[in-house]
Amino acid sequence: MESLFAEHDFLDKSSGNNFADIILPVPIPRMFTYKIPKNLQPQIQIGLRVIVQFGKKKVLTGIIGKVHNKPPQAYEAKPILDILDHQPSVNPLQIRFWVWMAEYYFCHIGEVMFAALPSGLRLSSESKVQLNPNFDAETSKYPLDVREEKILEALEKKDELSYEDCEQILGVKTIHPILKSLVAKEAILIFERVQEKYTPKVETRVRLHPDIVASKAALEAVFEAVQGKPKQESILLKFLRDVPVFQRPQLNEKGVDKATLLEEGDSESSLKTLIKNGVFETFKHVVNRIEEEAAEREASELSSSQQAAFEEIKTHFETKQTVLLHGVTGSGKTEIYIKLIQEVLESGSQVLLLLPEIALTTQIVGRLKQVFGSQMGVYHSKYSDNERVEVWNGVLSGRFSFVVGVRSSIFLPFDSLGMVIVDEEHEPSFKQFDPAPRFHARDAAIMLAYFHQARTLLGSATPSFESYFNATQGKYGYVEITHRFGDASLPEYHLANISADRKKNLLKLDSTRLLREKIQNALENQQQVIIFQNRRGYSPYIQCEDCSWTGQCVQCDVSLTYHQFAEELRCHYCGYKEKIPQACPACGSSQLTTQGMGTERIEESLSLLFPEARLGRMDLDTTRNKYGYQRLLDEFAAGQIDILVGTQMITKGLDFGKVTVVGIWDGDRILNFPDFRAGERAYQQITQVAGRAGRRDIQGQVVIQSRNPDNDLFGKVIRGDYFEFFRQEMIDRKKYYYPPFVKLVKITTRHADAKTAQKAAHALHHQMANIAVKKIVLGPEKGIIVRIKNQYQFESLIKLDKQGTTQAVFKQSLAKIIEELQAVPEFRSVRWIVDVDPS
Repeated sequence: MESLFAEHDFLDKSSGNNFADIILPVPIPRMFTYKIPKNLQPQIQIGLRVIVQFGKKKVLTGIIGKVHNKPPQAYEAKPILDILDHQPSVNPLQIRFWVWMAEYYFCHIGEVMFAALPSGLRLSSESKVQLNPNFDAETSKYPLDVREEKILEALEKKDELSYEDCEQILGVKTIHPILKSLVAKEAILIFERVQEKYTPKVETRVRLHPDIVASKAALEAVFEAVQGKPKQESILLKFLRDVPVFQRPQLNEKGVDKATLLEEGDSESSLKTLIKNGVFETFKHVVNRIEEEAAEREASELSSSQQAAFEEIKTHFETKQTVLLHGVTGSGKTEIYIKLIQEVLESGSQVLLLLPEIALTTQIVGRLKQVFGSQMGVYHSKYSDNERVEVWNGVLSGRFSFVVGVRSSIFLPFDSLGMVIVDEEHEPSFKQFDPAPRFHARDAAIMLAYFHQARTLLGSATPSFESYFNATQGKYGYVEITHRFGDASLPEYHLANISADRKKNLLKLDSTRLLREKIQNALENQQQVIIFQNRRGYSPYIQCEDCSWTGQCVQCDVSLTYHQFAEELRCHYCGYKEKIPQACPACGSSQLTTQGMGTERIEESLSLLFPEARLGRMDLDTTRNKYGYQRLLDEFAAGQIDILVGTQMITKGLDFGKVTVVGIWDGDRILNFPDFRAGERAYQQITQVAGRAGRRDIQGQVVIQSRNPDNDLFGKVIRGDYFEFFRQEMIDRKKYYYPPFVKLVKITTRHADAKTAQKAAHALHHQMANIAVKKIVLGPEKGIIVRIKNQYQFESLIKLDKQGTTQAVFKQSLAKIIEELQAVPEFRSVRWIVDVDPS
């Protein structure tokens, strides 16, 4: 893939340019050139949002990526319709970053823009209906029915109607046939009303009229006028109680929210009378959706080990752009982050702290807000469109110089980043799978920092092997903390043998005697327990005991997961769901049983084993709404939950002083996964979830249930022997050509017809074999899940040499091959998904 443009292209703002290359949020391989109307030429700048027509009818929001004087050769340039911004919403550094991401992750810059720009900054267009000015019902040759006449009567009273308005007027669910008939009769016109999605939050405020506060005599006259009118007098007294107009006149200027003034049950009609009589006046005020919070505390003093790590990090930053901080769970990495952030902010630069999931932000954000207050913004997927736009604009305006966010926050409009911190850098959730760009936020953050000439700090108790390898090779600086903060003890591990307990009849509801004893002991001492199982739902599947039937998704080749609470079988890949059958659909038997254990079933089992305990569950099903995480964490922190059952979201960064026992329900499930990183991920997950136990003065207890407790990996986790585990893994990865010794590219070929998908995958394979670079091409093989959403998939894995121009040459050649294959009629509807650095 050729570079989209040279570096200097972004800085071309010279006057007299007649054309602009616009980045459009569509998956096309290049920018489109548009003509700049003369009246807009003085306003044109790189990074402005503009409205353009794309195709015959589409109206899109685009970003100006380049201005020049070269008309396009292949088509006639359409004019830019309008400019949406007074100042650019995107800066040149961001566009450079988008270009790098598109080229490295093998996607289109429009796809990067679509991911980067909050949807609230993209236009929406809504179809509107209006009367045709040339239509005359009396002379028309087309008769109108009753419903059509109703629509025309409504349009005579109102200039335009939306489709929804029309449906409400007639009380019908679909209006399209009626409107189509009216268009054919030339009675109405349909047009697109283009508008911004983002709308500022506006509240109506009330203040005393300036004439009333001009003198005390004027105010006394008002009180005389409202004597005998208790409702009006009540509103006036309430306002003056909150707003001492003579002592602090500026408060009257700011006014009081109208809703707040009336919230104690005062009469709105009385307020309207006071406004009508010129006592009060109302005005509109734009308010921030993101609450302003003042800093409440200073940063904590660092311990001797934290201070030593802090100084060592700064020393490494003198010669290295990236440093890896390897600190055991509970070592106090957050306090080191705070000290570094403070120094960077004091220098006038910006800071980005990346967290892998929103589950993490709930606790860490609270701690950081206390120190940084209103200069800190939070950016994550649980925010509404409007809230995300306000954070975006807050970074643009300088309101937020420090942002805490998940992977999408790397796209915010920073213009002077001084530091990027990636916490829990090993986390797989930093990888974006669908849709494109399929980027890894940690790796992209390092490049973002490079563009800003900033420093990157990677933090983890269990670093990814790629990062640790880079540290051992001297590419990254390396700092290690081996002790917990305050000398809290690392947890004690116990292996519970599921098979042995089953033989001795000691297994109850899939829990071993050892785990039950540890939980009981914690409950008796008013301590808390976390149980980890990396599968949500009640049970993996339902099976017929007579014929072995299992519920299968109609769109994917996977079994449906049983969710007891919703009383349904659900596919975790496409979302398909169906009711639980009363009898086996295959043989009619009523002997349907659940197989395996999900978080929902474990919660039920524990409630039977410990009926006095208060249980909570944290998984995707219980945290779907905006405040689901926070509610559960607040209840757990307040001691209202004794046992918290959860998926991987409870393994990260949570800090609760009363948690003394952590149970890993099924250690084997973590290990047995068909991926070359399975051992690495298992080590990380077990260590991370174990790190939630005993973070204060009581040593934590960790129980791992397994059918194979002699597995060597469990021994390395218990000994905390990360380096030995890394050393052994590197021997195997080097031998079999896996990262960090090679670069991986996975290509998935998808089509609704299995034979077409297979044929296209083989055609791609044969052409890739001819690319003249050092590589290994594996496949194509059927995907682990052969069919998802009625699309059959075949996968190829390419191992590329890391040296020289190998990757660039391969990607350029691959782009040409896929373009040629898509031109073959048989393969036009085939989809090729290229995933660089699959995780």
